[in-house]
Order: sequence, then C-alpha cells, then structure tokens
Amino acid sequence: MGRSGSTLIERLLGELPGFCSVGEVVHLWRRGLVENERCGCGAAFADCGFWVEVGKRAFGGWDRLDLPRVLSLKDGVDRTRFLPLLLSEAADESSVAARGMRYTDLYHRLYAAVAEISGARVIVDASKHASLAACLRRRYGGRMRLLHVVRDPRAVAHSWSKRVVRPDATAASEEQEMARYTAGRAAVQWMTQNASMDALSRLGIPTLRVRYEDFVADPEDEFGRIAEFAGHAGPPLALGEGGVRLSVGHAMSGNPMRFRGGPVDVRADHGWREELPPWRRRLVAAVTTPLRGRYGY
Repeated sequence: MGRSGSTLIERLLGELPGFCSVGEVVHLWRRGLVENERCGCGAAFADCGFWVEVGKRAFGGWDRLDLPRVLSLKDGVDRTRFLPLLLSEAADESSVAARGMRYTDLYHRLYAAVAEISGARVIVDASKHASLAACLRRRYGGRMRLLHVVRDPRAVAHSWSKRVVRPDATAASEEQEMARYTAGRAAVQWMTQNASMDALSRLGIPTLRVRYEDFVADPEDEFGRIAEFAGHAGPPLALGEGGVRLSVGHAMSGNPMRFRGGPVDVRADHGWREELPPWRRRLVAAVTTPLRGRYGY
C-alpha cells in the first residue's frame, strides 16, 4: 500500500545496472497522457524525450492510442472490486479475464519499449494496485516478481492523513494534492491490499515481503536481499555512512521524492508514535488485527 516507504526502494532498484524504474505506470494513462504531469526528470510528460520515444516504440506514438478506450478498459478491470474474480482460477473464461488480457497488452508493449530504449532487462513498476498485479499475473506468470512492502498500519494511516501538495500536478490535474484517507479508510485499504498481495503469492507468484521498519533499521542488508530477489547478481549498493547518490530518472507519478537527486540517506520516520491521536491508533489497530500479527506488528 502507498505510504509504506516503497518509493525509495523503487529508486534504489533503478540505480542497479540493467534495471529501469518507471514509477507508477498504473497512473500514466491519465496523469501523463491526459494531464501532462511532470516526469521524474522534471519535464512535462509530452516533452520528456524518454517517454516520447517509449510512445513511438510501443504504439507508434502516444497520439495513436484511443485514450477513452484505454481509460474505460482500465476502469473495467483494474479495480479492487474485481479482485475476487481476478484471483480466482475460475475466471479464465470470464469477460473480466478477457479485458485483463487486452489491458495488460498495453503494459507489455510499454515495458518492451522501455527495455529496448533503456537497455534494461528488469523493469521496475511501482504501481500499488493489487488488481493490476493480479492482471499481470495472468500474462507473465512466474516471470513477474512481486515485492511486497509492508509498514505498521498505524504509521500508514498517519501518513495518509497528511496534506501534501503534488509538485507534479498541472492546471489540468484532477488532484492538486496527494490523496488523503481517514484512519478507518486507511485501515480497511491496508487490510485489502495486503491480503490481496498475500493471495497472489499463494497463487505461485515469486514474492518477497519487506517490512519498512526492517529496511530502515538495516538498509544495506535488506536492500541486498531485495536486489538478489529481483535478479541482481553484481555487487550491492553501498547504503552505509553517507547514503547513496540518486541519478535523475523518468518515474511517472508517485511520492514527490522521485524528483530528488544526489545523495540520500535512509532514515526512519516514526513521527506517528507522537502525532497519531490515541483514538485513531486504537481504531486502526482494531481494524487491522487479523493481519498485523502476521507481519509482526
């Protein structure tokens, strides 16, 4: 689920040789093509040479896409309410499964273009939709790797309550600020998304679960584990004293830290312990009881 510290992990993966991080592709269709929001490199989507070339290689140009059809297709399959059917083997002959294959064809063509242009053999898509992962499972099977990042639900709920301006938003953007959830809604979403990721792993998708708290406590060891799982066989990144230097990337959508370059340290954020009101803490704890213990919270 978003606000779990995954953006830093995504960006670190993008620093590995042979890896290319593209941000949250699930939002590219609207935020890139309709709203022309800024890429991680700072340029508007339509002006970013990387994404212009991806569009040409994948579709013959972004203007060749029937965008209303793409958005309709997305709404017709990539939604939480379709998860039970997407996770069911009985769905193979359903209309949802057929829509899912048409939908993921867009991603397949896009990933192939990114790989060709960047020279990468691993594409890192930081999309947080369990429904998208369920669709992609049907296309890629065991070729897909699922990195399941979890964080204490009370910390996640606190983060979702903050008012944060989206620096990538344009005048055309529907969302000028990052989405905000009540404590109760954040808790329900935490349960739904994490339970769905667990279900995907039980269906045979190679999955690695990483706790945010373990990552910030020992980033070098935990990231080494992540990199090995993702297929990196070379020397690990040095994440010790002084941190690591992030290069300019082309991630679309996500946490504002994707615009940050240069040296970055891995630091824990435990502000929720003092700032989250006790009643909200108790509410989140109660709603998430069935899964908290499973993840060690």
